[in-house]
Amino acid sequence: MNANSIFNSNLKAAQQPTWPDQGAVDSVVKELATYPPLVFAGECDNLKAKIAQAAAGNAFWLQGGDCAETFVAATADSVRNRIKTILQMAAVLQYFSSLPVVKVGRMAGQFAKPRSNDNETRDGVTLPAYRGDAVNDLEFTKGARTPNPNRLLKVYNTSASTLNLVRAFTQGGFADIRQVHSWNKGFAADARFSARYEEMANEIGRALQFMQSAGVDPEAFKSVDFYSSHEALILEYEKALTRIDSRTGNPYDVSAHFVWIGERTRQLDGAHMDFAEKIHNPIGVKLGPKTTPEEALAIIKKLNPKNEPGRLTFISRMGATLIREKLPPLVEAVSKSGAIVLWVCDPMHGNTYEAPSGYKTRKFDDVLDEVRGFFEVHKKLGTHPGGIHIELTGDDVTECVGGGDQISHEDLATRYESACDPRLNHTQSLELAFLVAEMLRDHKK
Repeated sequence: MNANSIFNSNLKAAQQPTWPDQGAVDSVVKELATYPPLVFAGECDNLKAKIAQAAAGNAFWLQGGDCAETFVAATADSVRNRIKTILQMAAVLQYFSSLPVVKVGRMAGQFAKPRSNDNETRDGVTLPAYRGDAVNDLEFTKGARTPNPNRLLKVYNTSASTLNLVRAFTQGGFADIRQVHSWNKGFAADARFSARYEEMANEIGRALQFMQSAGVDPEAFKSVDFYSSHEALILEYEKALTRIDSRTGNPYDVSAHFVWIGERTRQLDGAHMDFAEKIHNPIGVKLGPKTTPEEALAIIKKLNPKNEPGRLTFISRMGATLIREKLPPLVEAVSKSGAIVLWVCDPMHGNTYEAPSGYKTRKFDDVLDEVRGFFEVHKKLGTHPGGIHIELTGDDVTECVGGGDQISHEDLATRYESACDPRLNHTQSLELAFLVAEMLRDHKK
């Protein structure tokens, strides 16, 4: 059975590139369809089981990585530093909450971005907008900005090499919880949080030594399960990498373990929702401040009519000023319906603004306040604040203002490296983890 035949090709797909040569696109899609899976259906099912655990209040979801990956930044050092940051955050969250943490990277596939406008104009010159390395190049020239479907082949190859590194780092000893001390080396971390982290690492170390002295040395200490995710945006790519699982006969998108549908592409009668409906991966859907309870319930009916635990994750992106007002009606309606959904907070996308210098940025305090509002809503309604979805890097960039480093608007130009939206740097990410861990611990009381 050809997996592509299950999708409705007559539906409109929002936010797609305007490819200049459809024949070239068809050739690339045909080639991609012959490539091996990047992930396996069984791994997707394992993640689904962990999401079900988190939705039931027995785990916490941590998803982090680049706003938009670039080919040039897919280096071993960059991948290792992002994994290290997520592992550190997970260790903090797990230690203080006593909940298992589901670790998911926004990586090995996050190469495309939706845009508000199809074109960009500079000094009277209008060219196609940058839609991520999957489509075109950031350089502002006609050649660089012309959408090129051959880039989708590079997305696959770069994702494959990234996943190879992820598996090596998470299964080959680097992720061993007994290495928790060494994870913090090599970063110019804020002294307050590096000290807190070291204190926590010492306590973990003593607990592990006690267990080892008692003859307990579980294999679980030596590696971690780490899952890949990205927005399912360019449908030619996602459909080309959809395969029929030999165990079950069900279609899976084998480009990632978890894919999500964005705020701009979740039209109920659109091609993206049709795609999400047909595949058997765990699915995320972004919900912005204009989402109505009726829309949320309609999404559930379309994507998870059988109410399968772990199938559907709602990722709220409201903005710090709106979350306390806009999220409660959605959570109440979903809870009342009996639907099993994992609630995750994306405190990044609703808090972006332009600094006086022209850089897109976010205030650390706004990010923190949206997470705090997310916890307050769930506390009041008696539901589980299931996780966070963070744009971050393991490097010491200067893209978001505030935090322990006290990055100012004037500092943004120092190391602003993002190809798209601003990310928390390593220190800000770790600081956020400590603060969220305290919220999670208090929520459980």
